[in-house]
Amino acid sequence: MNPWTQRSIEFANQKNYLDELFKVYPLCPEFLRELDVSLWKDVEKSFNEKAGAKLIKSLLKLPLFPVKDSYVAYLRRDPTSIARNPQTINRLCGRLYEIGLNEIQKRCEAPKETNRQIGPMFRQWLKKGSCGFPLLAIKDFDSTKGSAILDATDEVAKDWCHSKLGFARKKGLDFVARINGKYVIGEAKFLTDFGGHQNAQFEDAMSTVRAKTNKNVLKIAILDGICYIQSKNKIYSAIEKSDDCIMSALFLRDFLNTL
Repeated sequence: MNPWTQRSIEFANQKNYLDELFKVYPLCPEFLRELDVSLWKDVEKSFNEKAGAKLIKSLLKLPLFPVKDSYVAYLRRDPTSIARNPQTINRLCGRLYEIGLNEIQKRCEAPKETNRQIGPMFRQWLKKGSCGFPLLAIKDFDSTKGSAILDATDEVAKDWCHSKLGFARKKGLDFVARINGKYVIGEAKFLTDFGGHQNAQFEDAMSTVRAKTNKNVLKIAILDGICYIQSKNKIYSAIEKSDDCIMSALFLRDFLNTL
């Protein structure tokens, strides 16, 4: 087992891991979504007139559709399908009329789920200087040789690593750094529970660790959450058997300072 993985496991099981992790991932319920006034007036008008197709079109313009239905994504991506599928529209509208306009508004204003807030938080934490190295935009990062962390979107970071470091995956990256001439790349994941989607998130991070790159590149998986709970679950078992560089974000600064 990699020593940084061992340190992460020990900390998670013996100390105030969750209290410290909140500094990286400060998950809090968000305020209600603010609905566009003109769009909501269209919803109200269509609802009161029982104009089904117009009601669906109006609701699809809002960020959150008020009922969960597997057909909604298709309608959102192909609005022309609304006119061709009257039975589907009638079925959806039946549910909408049943719950009523007040409940529709309440659901459309619902705050984002906390698990949808996680993605940007790691980058925000980096921008606070948490790792002790400057964050540089891609132009400055590319034109200098000093120790720094790349400040870029995951897609831009991926393209840069593909061009400069021979990174073979067609997948965005959460972390790219150059420390004392060594390049470090990785993905950050907060695994919130056991199960299929979280297992896929773990495998995604590990695929980055095992991807082909140039020789002077260290690949790490910055994992946090349930992955360090000592049990027979699939993720912990994989970590326990792995020699890959897996660590909590809480140890990232210490790790970089050893390079």
